[in-house]
Amino acid sequence: MAIRTGIGRVTVKRMSISAMNTRNVLFAAISVVSFSALGACTHPVDAQSSQPSSATIHAATASSPDASLPVMLVHKSATCGCCGAWVDHMRAAGFNVDVRDVDDLDSVKSRVGIPAGKGSCHTAEVGGYFVEGHVPALDIKRLLAEKPDAKGLVVPGMPAGSPGMEMPDGRVQPYVVELVSRDGTTSDFAHHGH
Repeated sequence: MAIRTGIGRVTVKRMSISAMNTRNVLFAAISVVSFSALGACTHPVDAQSSQPSSATIHAATASSPDASLPVMLVHKSATCGCCGAWVDHMRAAGFNVDVRDVDDLDSVKSRVGIPAGKGSCHTAEVGGYFVEGHVPALDIKRLLAEKPDAKGLVVPGMPAGSPGMEMPDGRVQPYVVELVSRDGTTSDFAHHGH
């Protein structure tokens, strides 16, 4: 059985597992593959949905970019649909976004200083800061307004319900946006999904 994910095809052989049905085995396989490779996403670029995400709706109604905001440079995989949805969220919030599809996200993450274990599927640069993962636009605007002496913001992994990872039922998994200090330590910047 083959399954299409954001990183390509994954082949899952039928397994005789008494405690898990086939659906659970497939979900586990997709989860392991998706979260083990940074840059992976379970929302493929060509996914069709009967209901557009809120990011898509906002992107369709977004006005021109806000000239008071700096240009945002986003590094992502060409095949990552949730990264594209996050970019739509940024554009809807008024950011002028320059997207660069890259094959080696690890070198970008290393160059900007993403701490070990804090990675996600895309890395952005804006106003002298990095933004790693599915950080909401309002948190980025707050960062740019407050201008803390820090490297940037991270949302490790890909929390369900975060911008670009919207759920059909509107559910938001609780997650924390972390501020990365100059020495690489992190502190809570914002909480979401309570």
